[in-house]
Amino acid sequence: MGTLDQGNARFDARLFKEQKQLFERAALLGGYRNLTDFVIATVQSKTKEIIEEREKIIASQKDKEVFFDALVNPLKPNKDLLDAKKTYNKLISK
Repeated sequence: MGTLDQGNARFDARLFKEQKQLFERAALLGGYRNLTDFVIATVQSKTKEIIEEREKIIASQKDKEVFFDALVNPLKPNKDLLDAKKTYNKLISK
């Protein structure tokens, strides 16, 4: 997690009494020093999970766009590909 050199910011949240008790119990059972450590670790973990999932979706969407663009607007074959086709045709016509 961050160090004190990086500066600190405060985050306050209002909880129902039952929620706070539940979170404190989970923190205790999870071996966290206190509720703050539990909340920070849990939120940070979930944050990474959400970001990674969204980045996969964005990358996947970009891959789809590139793929479909290649299908709709194919490039003309270059010299190497045309030469390979000629070589292949010679091999199969024997």
